[in-house]
Amino acid sequence: MHPEARAFVAGVAPRAGARWVVELGARDLNGTVRDLFPSARGYTGVDLVAGPGVDVVADAADWRPDRAPDLVVCCEVLEHTPRPEAVVRNAAAMLAPGGRLVVTAAAPPRAAHSAVDGGPLRPGEYYRNVPDDELRAWLRGAGFACEALESHPDRGDVYALARKGAR
Repeated sequence: MHPEARAFVAGVAPRAGARWVVELGARDLNGTVRDLFPSARGYTGVDLVAGPGVDVVADAADWRPDRAPDLVVCCEVLEHTPRPEAVVRNAAAMLAPGGRLVVTAAAPPRAAHSAVDGGPLRPGEYYRNVPDDELRAWLRGAGFACEALESHPDRGDVYALARKGAR
């Protein structure tokens, strides 16, 4: 995770008021945000591939926890899945009423990169940048109200903090 995305999560973490956190795309390739939620009573990391930071190996578009978290974190994942809207809808479905979603994603014009190691894409690997207007539409369609949405085209980033329960 690059420093600017981590800084966004660090900045919104106190507003999130997280007691129970689910992180979608939790495999620690180049940094984690888990330490930004030290007061969380529970933290579950979900990823398609086992590795550091992963508690559950599953697809973020389909997996549901045993209990509803009050925060879902999804950092640098949506650009690597052919089903980003399904991931956002699933985050809304698993969240407790009033829960929040924190998203960071690659946006145009960031160069395509591998979810395996951040290097060049590998054969058969999916990648598509997430424009800020699409992220906003996915959030609204899933029943989230955007509390913050930042677009940084100079470095190809988009970030959001959204609350479940309002269209």
